Amino acid sequence: GPTAKVRHMNQALRLRKLFEFVGDRLGIHLEVVITDGSQPIGRGIGPALEARDVMQVLQNDREAPDDLRQKALYLAGRILEFDPDVRGGQGYNLARDILESGRALRKMQQIIEAQGPAEPIPAEAPLNEEVLADADGWVTAIDNYQMARIARLAGAPMDLNAGVDLYKKLGDRVEKGEPLYRIQAEFPADFRFARNLANRDKGFRIGPEREITRSYLEI
Repeated sequence: GPTAKVRHMNQALRLRKLFEFVGDRLGIHLEVVITDGSQPIGRGIGPALEARDVMQVLQNDREAPDDLRQKALYLAGRILEFDPDVRGGQGYNLARDILESGRALRKMQQIIEAQGPAEPIPAEAPLNEEVLADADGWVTAIDNYQMARIARLAGAPMDLNAGVDLYKKLGDRVEKGEPLYRIQAEFPADFRFARNLANRDKGFRIGPEREITRSYLEI
């Protein structure tokens, strides 16, 4: 994606070849999947917010972010297809059955229990402010790097419930004054720094529908 760590397809293909070469030399079977990095996956940027998204997916919650659900199923399906008894293309359906049956959630609960459950962390922080759209239009691009900077200045990942909670995603229609996302922080100084950065550059581009950033297909 244009603001991801790997920004061009030719870079991604070179990196895939490098991983495959190293894996082959070490005798490790691996498969490198190139995925869409044109926007953040899920709604939360920050530990508690991201954990909320994950648990919503595992709980088959109607509010779960669909892009996170679909990416998780896609990658899990590819891993399941490492099994020679699983036919190519069947991994996604198997992963979906595991998720929808509740087996994935039960396994996560077992992992949490084995590690020792921690005190629950609220997904909201005491200081928060919504960032609003400057104009009518469509979300044509989201700057991953800028959103990560805002979340870090808000205190993430050190402050577990600090970060950014996205309301809008790529391709969504918005009206002027409509909230795009919420900044949340534990401490006033972090909150001020994050707000100031968002005031200079929200990280969202609003424009006509024809300018929506093209998504990369997983390959």
